[in-house]
Amino acid sequence: MERTCSLFILVLLICVTGAHRVKPCEQGYVRANGKCIDENECKNEEFRDSCGKNAMCVNTNGSFHCQCEEGYKSKSPTFLASSSETCLAINECVQDTNTNICGPNANCQQEKRRYMCFCDPGFVLSNGKEVFHKEDNVSCIDRNECEEEGICGKNATCKNENGSYSCVCDQGFVPSLFKKCEDICVINNTICGNGTCHHGAGGHNCACHLGFSNYGDVQARCTELKCEVFEDMTSLKENFGSAYKLVVKLKEKCKEISESEVALVLDEKDMIEELLSVIDQLLSGKPFRNNSKVSTFLDTVESFLRLIGPFNTPPGLKKSSSYTDLELHLHKGSILPQGRVTLSVQQAKLDIQMETVAGEPSQYPGFAAVSLISYRKLNESAHGFFEGVNKQDRKTIGLNSNIVTVTVSNPDTSSLNKPVLITLNHLQQLNKKSHCVYWDSSMNGGAWSTHGCKVKESNPNYTVCECDHLSSFAILMALYEVEDRFELQLITWIGLSLSLVCLFICILTFGLIRSIQSQRTKIHLHLSISLFLAFAIFLIGISRTENRVGCAVVAGLLHFFFLASFCWMCLEGIQLFRMVVMVFNTSFRTVYLMAAGYGVPAVIVSISALANAKGYGTERYCWLNLDSIWSFFAPVCIIIFVNIIFFLVTVWKLAQKFSSLNPDLDNLQKIKTFTITAVAQLCILGIMWIFGCFQFEKRTIAMSYLFTIFASLQGVLLFIMHCLCSKQVREEYKNILARCCAPQKKAYSEFGYTNTNKVQGTKSTQDTGESNM
Repeated sequence: MERTCSLFILVLLICVTGAHRVKPCEQGYVRANGKCIDENECKNEEFRDSCGKNAMCVNTNGSFHCQCEEGYKSKSPTFLASSSETCLAINECVQDTNTNICGPNANCQQEKRRYMCFCDPGFVLSNGKEVFHKEDNVSCIDRNECEEEGICGKNATCKNENGSYSCVCDQGFVPSLFKKCEDICVINNTICGNGTCHHGAGGHNCACHLGFSNYGDVQARCTELKCEVFEDMTSLKENFGSAYKLVVKLKEKCKEISESEVALVLDEKDMIEELLSVIDQLLSGKPFRNNSKVSTFLDTVESFLRLIGPFNTPPGLKKSSSYTDLELHLHKGSILPQGRVTLSVQQAKLDIQMETVAGEPSQYPGFAAVSLISYRKLNESAHGFFEGVNKQDRKTIGLNSNIVTVTVSNPDTSSLNKPVLITLNHLQQLNKKSHCVYWDSSMNGGAWSTHGCKVKESNPNYTVCECDHLSSFAILMALYEVEDRFELQLITWIGLSLSLVCLFICILTFGLIRSIQSQRTKIHLHLSISLFLAFAIFLIGISRTENRVGCAVVAGLLHFFFLASFCWMCLEGIQLFRMVVMVFNTSFRTVYLMAAGYGVPAVIVSISALANAKGYGTERYCWLNLDSIWSFFAPVCIIIFVNIIFFLVTVWKLAQKFSSLNPDLDNLQKIKTFTITAVAQLCILGIMWIFGCFQFEKRTIAMSYLFTIFASLQGVLLFIMHCLCSKQVREEYKNILARCCAPQKKAYSEFGYTNTNKVQGTKSTQDTGESNM
């Protein structure tokens, strides 16, 4: 029984115990106090070391992960110990190359675990510390070194700068190798050249020795003052008295400066004003007409400017007068000037290197002066002296620019390493070959020469010359002018004056004598009026080029009236053609005549002026330039061609009528006479302009004389042909002379009788445009 009870209790205990057994905790957890809590694997060396080098273990709920230490970085912010990721060192100073992590005026330094920021030299932290980080919200500010006493020493002034400072020596002191600032007269005993250096409150002063000068700048080197730069004083005294007095005045002042131990100043501006005044006085008179005088003039101006140039104040000056334009550029200082400088005056420009102006560095006097002066009206004096130009071109060239003189302080300009460029504007716009020339005073007293100068660029408006020496320059261009211009002008004036008188008589004859009036004489009347006005305008205004607008108006009027004369001549040819071909109604209405005689030229001139207004008027004459001349020659050639066709047809028709069975010999003979005079008139007007076409070619002196003679005597020839060769007109002249010479009462009765008879006698012929010959 007891054994049975014990066994039952044992069984019951086993059952109760098995029913209440504790469940085990999950991985990463441990049981404590009957509960499962997180296990901190990072306390276990096995787990902690599994993260690898430069990494640390970070416990998580039920597990752990690895994370790089500060200053190191992996691909992922966290990783498992079982992964292959590693922690590599990072440089925080260069994480962002676009910005500085430490801010402006600071530099970053990477330490083992973290970066450090330090201020740049010359800057301090705003909080007074030495090291900072970005999150500290501090900045590097400038440090004022000049607050430190004696940082620059004496004889110098401290100048604070952003992050630094500089020391500026006082005037008269310069930085030295061993001392901060030392007296310049002690450091550089050659600073004054041929003079003695003295230290003063305003810096050093140079007291020049006798015969030397620093040109008014007491701190500049003393160089030799050459007052004897004017060689030909005898020729200057004989030819140009006013210039001689000015040169003597300059030499006396120069000598006074060179012999004085006190730094004297030359009144350079007043002297330049006097020089320009003297030049204006010389050029306003008659041309020199002597190459020796031209040489003396140019050499004197060049020497004057070379001597007076350094006395000016940098950067120079620019002046103009009635006949001259001057620009002077000046550099002063111990530093040799470099680079290109450009000087410009009216009608000219100079491009030159300052190294050329200064000369050799070993002989640099402490200044460099260059001047460009342009002369107006000097061309008249220097024209014709072309011994240094190709002989084949001498008779056909002329000066086509203002003459300019280039002067530099460098005494050796005979052969330049770097050539100068001189741009000269043309006086005449011509598409002709140009030559760059200079005035050679040593060539037979003076002449233009092309040696050492060549054309670099050229167009109708200007030419750029490249020269390897300096002197006085100009442009020669093939103008194709003829010689003996005085004889041609004399022929023109005499011939045109006679033509005006004869044309005036023609106008009175065809306009006032009613007995001879017909449509043909009406054409003669307007032809005479057109030529009369053209010749009168030619004499009065052909050379009045000073007013560009007025000159253009004169050219336009000449264009119009010369075209009108050809149109009236063409109308006469057409009228003769109608007389032969059309038996009846051979007369034109007056409105049609006026439209053809004056309307057509007006239209041509208007179109030409609108197309090229600048084509009216040249630099020398109020006439069409070469670009617009065909607006005159083209209509003239067309009119001449049309007239020739009409005259050929007229002659052919006349021959047919003469060979007919019953020809009207009297009427045909008159038309034949009219045709002959019309053809002669065409020859007179046409041949003149044919000769004129050859004026644009070389060596056409004979053509020039023929053109001048035929042009000036047109009025005389027309008077002889239409008046003196006409029997009816001669009879009217006799009647007029008879009435003027006879008693007044008798003249009145004779005039009435003659006039009545003449009117009745010619009435039958007026409708056909005929007049008795």
